[in-house]
Amino acid sequence: MMIKLTRMDEREFVLNADLIEEVQETPDTVITLTNGKKLLVKDSADDIINKVIVYRRKIVAGISRTGERS
Repeated sequence: MMIKLTRMDEREFVLNADLIEEVQETPDTVITLTNGKKLLVKDSADDIINKVIVYRRKIVAGISRTGERS
């Protein structure tokens, strides 16, 4: 599952939220990925956290639905 973010030049892109290791505001928002790559984005750290929470809730909801019996 991916989250949609905005680069500093206003271009939108999607990022695999599972690759996020760290988010810092320096004051610009810098995302460090698990491979060490750094991304500079316009989204605030709080916005990114909220998007990841929504992403994870969708995963859990999907698991719950597939585990239900008819």
